Amino acid sequence: MNQATLILADGTIFQGEAFGKKGIATGEICFNTGMTGYQEVFTDPSYFGQVLIMNTAHVGNYGAKNSDIESDSVKINGLICKTLSDNFSRDMADESLEQYLLDNNVVAIHKVDTRALVAHVRENGAMNCIISTDTQDIEELKKQLAEVPSMDGLELASKVSTSKAYTSGEEGAKVRIAALDLGIKRSIVKNMVDRGAYVKVFPAKTDFATLEEFNPNAFFISNGPGDPAPMNYAVDTVKKILESGKPTFGICLGHQILSMACGASTYKMHHGHRGLNHPVKNLIKGTSEISTQNHGFAVDADSIKASDQLEISHINLNDDTIEGVRVKGKKAFSVQYHPEATPGPHDSRYLFDEFMEMIQN
Repeated sequence: MNQATLILADGTIFQGEAFGKKGIATGEICFNTGMTGYQEVFTDPSYFGQVLIMNTAHVGNYGAKNSDIESDSVKINGLICKTLSDNFSRDMADESLEQYLLDNNVVAIHKVDTRALVAHVRENGAMNCIISTDTQDIEELKKQLAEVPSMDGLELASKVSTSKAYTSGEEGAKVRIAALDLGIKRSIVKNMVDRGAYVKVFPAKTDFATLEEFNPNAFFISNGPGDPAPMNYAVDTVKKILESGKPTFGICLGHQILSMACGASTYKMHHGHRGLNHPVKNLIKGTSEISTQNHGFAVDADSIKASDQLEISHINLNDDTIEGVRVKGKKAFSVQYHPEATPGPHDSRYLFDEFMEMIQN
């Protein structure tokens, strides 16, 4: 087996074995606590620019299937696992995970003590890293790592957004939703279409006037990668969307942008939330739900409390971070987590029902 090396920005080094494409991968290291759904995770645009650690001990044992995707390609920069399998047991799989990674030019390292690695990231915070499967020159790799830009201040949504608008659903549907694509997942669009909507997905930098030409009944602001702070173009568009008075729903990055449009601010989290088992409390209903999450930035709670436009609707039961807001006097709300939950539990899909009811009423 080919040797592979992982170096973190703080100088920590892990050795392992190569898997997937041979080469070098860089990006911000992060970890996902989910036990399954790896292919959907790899293709989630919100992971663009990141090197992902999968926590589960075995990854790849059910192969890869062409339909188990959330975008048109793998979005992670690199992959770190304890044990990657090139054998799979699922009859309906189209190929092994290693072949899938090769097809998508993904560099991966395994035979790494991921428990120790995740504990290190939890203790020291998210940081840049480099994986190399073709050179073991530590000093040269450290030089390349030093040139990798920080995720803090990095605008990435426009890099993963669609280049031209497209539609999904029945054109004659009574509900028409204009979706601003900041890195949208296919299952989010499907959840709206399955509820009877005709959705048109627009590029990230589309202005409000162009969105209105679709004559939508409502607006959706999508998830996506990177830091929301430099995304003034999206904030300005969402301000106009809110002024229109039409129902509006935001998820993840869309939640952050909607909150910023109402005067709130965001911050970079220590190591973020990524996985399928995060408990959230709905403050309006007094109920809890287990959620799928993937974010490294969050909305500042004090800035929400200082705003006269927002009220907190959901909180994280692990650390009390903000998980949802509603705009006072408007038919607009957002959540930090992923109610479409692919992969993950379906506890939160009621939010799509509430959005449709808000539109229809």
